[in-house]
Amino acid sequence: MDIPSLTIDAIREGLGARRWSAAELTTEALRFAEAENPQTNAYLHFCPERAMAAARAVDERIARGEQPGPLAGVPVAVKDVIVTRGVRTTCGSRLLANYVPPYDATAVKRLEAAGGIIIGKTNCDEFAMGSSNENSAFGPVRNPVAPDRVPGGSSGGSAAAVAQGTAVVALGSDTGGSVRQPASFCGVVGVTPTYGRVSRYGLTAFASSLDHIGPFARSVRDSAILLGVIAGGDPCDSTSSPAPVPDYTAALDRNVKGLKLGLPREYLKDLTNESGDLIGRGVEALRGLGCEVREISLPNTDYAVACYYIIATAEASSNLARYDGVRYTFRSGHSETLADMYRNTRGEGFGAECKRRIMLGTYVLSAGYYDAYYLKAQKVRALIAADFQKAFEQVDAIVAPVSPFPAFKLGEKMDDPLAMYLSDIYTITGDLAGIPCMSVPCGKTAEGLPVGMQILTRHFDETTMFRLADAYETTKN
Repeated sequence: MDIPSLTIDAIREGLGARRWSAAELTTEALRFAEAENPQTNAYLHFCPERAMAAARAVDERIARGEQPGPLAGVPVAVKDVIVTRGVRTTCGSRLLANYVPPYDATAVKRLEAAGGIIIGKTNCDEFAMGSSNENSAFGPVRNPVAPDRVPGGSSGGSAAAVAQGTAVVALGSDTGGSVRQPASFCGVVGVTPTYGRVSRYGLTAFASSLDHIGPFARSVRDSAILLGVIAGGDPCDSTSSPAPVPDYTAALDRNVKGLKLGLPREYLKDLTNESGDLIGRGVEALRGLGCEVREISLPNTDYAVACYYIIATAEASSNLARYDGVRYTFRSGHSETLADMYRNTRGEGFGAECKRRIMLGTYVLSAGYYDAYYLKAQKVRALIAADFQKAFEQVDAIVAPVSPFPAFKLGEKMDDPLAMYLSDIYTITGDLAGIPCMSVPCGKTAEGLPVGMQILTRHFDETTMFRLADAYETTKN
């Protein structure tokens, strides 16, 4: 039983052929993940009791002759900003180091209803704020491809778990690229669905108008299966969409002849390193499959970083106000007054990056600055969304880089927040527009570092995105 080589289909076939039971598979998956975790620090904690209970439930369904579900027996890792009933959810923060939620996120419920086995919660930047997974209160995650490098953030733990083979698939969250960038750095598939396609109920809020839950996998097909399980409207989340969820796997026919692809000149003009060469080869591979490639323009891209970091920090400032030491968080023991308790709890509990973003967000929302910053940023966001809408009148999909560079070394950018923020320059536009986008591996640099190619499509057109990514993936295999 080679856990790192397993796919969802292989697990389903193995269970059907009685080569192993879900309980046996889960036992081995937990053993392997716990043994490998010291190398990467990808998991913050495991949940063997919950995993074994879910595995036994799958075996019981099979014994009764029932359909066990599309994820039956599949070991899944879940980012630790997604709440799990009875299992600690820390958000990578000292403030929530001992928090045990009383309910499950909708995505978690759907995973387990489909037979998925949650084996553990993965490390992440504190409250999902970061681009390198070095901002966790519980230590950084190391990239399994190159342990002296970052795995990307903020969902680096989930990406590393899938790349390391300790989980078959995983859930992460994406606000400005936190699924696609780690997927690119670790050499796996990462999907950011249309905003509202997956319920955010149970996802700890960072920036509510930007947050998404998305899957990681080692293949396009597995990511499509996982998204199909967790997607769909939810009465617990008024921002979730009731739009029907298609069978994404049915569209993986690998025929993309005639699809029109756009290459945004603003994304490629300064990309002259190895990453740019690999993206160019990926585009040529798609051209060879019959795609029509043309240059397009997304003229407001230059304003995206400033726009994103105003909106995201403003919403973070509001969302993180609830962590005050009164209810379910860590509480400072060095306070004589209530005001001191608030101040000391937040001062001792939040890390440097959270404090930086809270301060920025509070500033742009303060009296006299709301119109000058936040309101203007929202207007620019509308312009960025309009750029994509206009582009999709000409093309079926957009192909672009995920990051200006491959995984950088641990500590390399920690003292330069602006350089860290610029690493998201190619991913934040998709989140601001709310469109589906994904990273698919497109090769490695001379140093052996993975590079991802980004595919973006119209709202709720994940089908075309998966179809294109799957066709490209077959050219690499």
